[in-house]
Amino acid sequence: MAKRQSDAARDQVPGALATPNDLSSDAVADISTAINGLLADGLALYLKTKNFHWHLSGKHFRDYHLLFDEQAAQIFAMTDPLAERIRKIGSTTLRSIGHVSRLQRVQDNDEEFVTPAAMLSELMNDNKAMARAMRDAHEVCDEHKDVATASLLENFIDETEQRTWFLFEAAQRGNDGQT
Repeated sequence: MAKRQSDAARDQVPGALATPNDLSSDAVADISTAINGLLADGLALYLKTKNFHWHLSGKHFRDYHLLFDEQAAQIFAMTDPLAERIRKIGSTTLRSIGHVSRLQRVQDNDEEFVTPAAMLSELMNDNKAMARAMRDAHEVCDEHKDVATASLLENFIDETEQRTWFLFEAAQRGNDGQT
């Protein structure tokens, strides 16, 4: 398939941020839009998870405190590979907190107090939504034959499903009837 004029021009601009590659400019735009949305969601979910980690109280404080910290670290660890993947395919990524807020689908939680059960439920639902958004982005990558980004997403989907599972199980009522 011959490159379009805009693709050839992009490959010839010295110093531009548009890294040359074999993806069409439409593919780069579609994929970077999908991945930038995931990146914004990841940063929002990271901060929400840390918020709950910092403001947790109650019977299961230590367990949930450690769980949230571990999950926040895992979420944050996926942000750099996602952002760098966007750059590798020739696009640009998030530049500010304002940019994140314009793209994020994960809702912030600024409440003064959130019960541990509500924290678990909210984070579980956010992770479920994140996995769904990752699958949607994977479809965009498949459409454009971007196997590298799709492969990256496959690992992140698995991690996100594990977080969802752990949050779900932690929220289950034990024999004592308590969460």
